[in-house]
Amino acid sequence: MFESLQQGLTSALKTIRGHAKLTESNMRDGLRLVRQALLEADVSLPVVKDFMDRLTEQALGEKVLTSLRPEEHLVGIVHQELINLMGPVDHSLHLREGVTVLMLCGLQGSGKTTTCGKLGRMIRERGKQPLLVAADLQRPAAIDQLAVLGEQLGLPVYTDKSQSDPVQVCNDAVRHAKQIGADVAILDTAGRLHIDDELMAQLERIDRQCNPGQIYLVVDAMTGQDAVNSAKAFNDALELDGVIMTKLDGDARGGAALSVKAVADVPIKFIGTGEHLDALEEFHPDRMAGRILGMGDIVTLVEQAQQKFDQEEMVRQQARLAKGEFTLDDMKKMFGQLKRLGSLGKLASMIPGMGQMAEVMGNVETEKGMKRTLGIIDSMTAEERRNPKGTIDQSRRRRIAAGAGVEPNEVNDLVKQFDVMAGMMKQMSGMGRRGQSRMMQDMIRQGMLNPDGKLSKKKIGTGKRLSPQERAKMKKIREREKRRKRREDRKK
Repeated sequence: MFESLQQGLTSALKTIRGHAKLTESNMRDGLRLVRQALLEADVSLPVVKDFMDRLTEQALGEKVLTSLRPEEHLVGIVHQELINLMGPVDHSLHLREGVTVLMLCGLQGSGKTTTCGKLGRMIRERGKQPLLVAADLQRPAAIDQLAVLGEQLGLPVYTDKSQSDPVQVCNDAVRHAKQIGADVAILDTAGRLHIDDELMAQLERIDRQCNPGQIYLVVDAMTGQDAVNSAKAFNDALELDGVIMTKLDGDARGGAALSVKAVADVPIKFIGTGEHLDALEEFHPDRMAGRILGMGDIVTLVEQAQQKFDQEEMVRQQARLAKGEFTLDDMKKMFGQLKRLGSLGKLASMIPGMGQMAEVMGNVETEKGMKRTLGIIDSMTAEERRNPKGTIDQSRRRRIAAGAGVEPNEVNDLVKQFDVMAGMMKQMSGMGRRGQSRMMQDMIRQGMLNPDGKLSKKKIGTGKRLSPQERAKMKKIREREKRRKRREDRKK
């Protein structure tokens, strides 16, 4: 998400940071690179101009140029201006007494029908009962698609294949919602390959007769400035309450997300971050700005962990760690928990300072590596999983490898990976949250939480040299781990 924009802005800010003393001249050089990064990310030209005018005015001020850490001051200014560009956002659905009607509109291929299901799932999680309404009579498969989604999610779907008037379908659906006690009716309206008068007239009739409480435009982030232009045209006709931007996880540039609020005067309310039906999130400009600048998004990461992790299992694992217990069974459960959050690249992008690692991790076949790792663990006996280093000899290694369909050296790699990881997990058990967060970053940086990181045959570099401070930190961790192992050996 936003990889090219993140790389461009990071490069620009590094250029400024590299000067011994900041002057108006080298600050302007850095700002020119910021402008270039925004344009290459497909941000609208008028938006870039206004953004850079505000940024330049603040960046060239005496307060920044004479501050002790002007580069950090500049990052703060860029961060705030990005927030201003994308926000503010009101996340409320403004549900009212009786049945609240939410109307989804958009062009064909934007992901409107799938988003209808995702939104219904989100509303149900908030304690309300939604009704999905198949009002797209233009696309033949739209009604069946929504019916299938409703069945998967366990949500009621209103359909009427005998009706040819979508306005009548919507009116009948609202009455049906009252009869079944639904709180919200979500209208999946028809789309077109492009904006035309017939489409707009139909949507305006639905708007007048059904009186929706909120109207959301679903746009595909991958279409770039076309998404922004669509938002402006729909807003002129319908007065949108927000935009739901889909496929943002695959948008490397991010120009649409940065431009839509300024050009169309409509905030992004929700974002689609994957194909799964739970991959719909509230859009927070401050968190997104942090991710764009490589500052991470710990708040969203914690929220998702609370929603998707098995909390009872987490409590049990923490209790075991507090006793200094960590086995391959625990490692297997940990990988299973992490898998619920998505790819390791996505996880890394949310951790401060790990943004540059996200792209590299995204290129590793973590799904394949996960299956190989779990296959190796499942081929072990209970005793081998409890104490792999002390029990797995050469003959056992060959037996495990044959059972998992891998090479014996891969079993050995996993045992080594587990040995280091176990030591670090035990250290984490005695730390506070800040220390645990730092240790977790170190584990991700070393590939400990990547099930394919050690087993992958193709070595993938990070493309980034460690700084002297990072090398010193890594050396301390290795020395601490060696001391721990020596103490354990003496006890034996």
